[in-house]
Amino acid sequence: MNKIRVIARIDINNHSVVKGKCLEGLRKIGDPNIMSKKYYQDGVDEIIFLDAVASLYGRNSLTHILKDAAKDTFVPITIGGGIKTIQDIRDALNAGADKVAINTQAIRDLGFIAEAVKIFGSQAIVGSLVARKHRHEWEAFVDNAKHRTHRNALDWALKLQNAGVGEIMVTSIDNDGRGKGFDIDLVRVIAKNVKIPVIASGGAGGSGDVVDLCKNTDCDAVALASVIHYDVAS
Repeated sequence: MNKIRVIARIDINNHSVVKGKCLEGLRKIGDPNIMSKKYYQDGVDEIIFLDAVASLYGRNSLTHILKDAAKDTFVPITIGGGIKTIQDIRDALNAGADKVAINTQAIRDLGFIAEAVKIFGSQAIVGSLVARKHRHEWEAFVDNAKHRTHRNALDWALKLQNAGVGEIMVTSIDNDGRGKGFDIDLVRVIAKNVKIPVIASGGAGGSGDVVDLCKNTDCDAVALASVIHYDVAS
């Protein structure tokens, strides 16, 4: 079993860390800077900040949080949510981010991803794939899982890869925040068919779920939220 990166996923709304289930029912649970510093001290490999409702309201309000976090944490930081222009990416990187995660704007204009990769390099662009099971296949969603795209998740992952993203973060809507384990089948099918690193997100209830994920998929990293936010025992 290969060693994988452990990423602290910190979803934010109105300057507070929030968490819910299936990306809904978000409630405030803490301060992003205090929590990110703690996770850095606990030894996470990376941190990702996501504005939970940015795309819905056409904003990205994480720059000031990112600047503060970059002073106290010395691991790669990804920022996502509401990234829709080249200037948004430039602002995020100038504020201290190493990477940006893009979902909704990629669906709207895949050419935006190719342009971003050309300017900033594939290592700076993460394709964020948020998916849920619909009938017999997984479908990609946008706007923090509020809206369907009618796009097959695997097909979309391949398009993101072809557009040049450096890695793909796969979030299971169905499993998010439930602590019952990752959507192994979803992660497996994406990781098996793309040639770039895959980050699995959504569902961890303890260390056993991470071990199970590693044994049964070829993912390269795991993003953890509830299991670390609530100090869940392994």
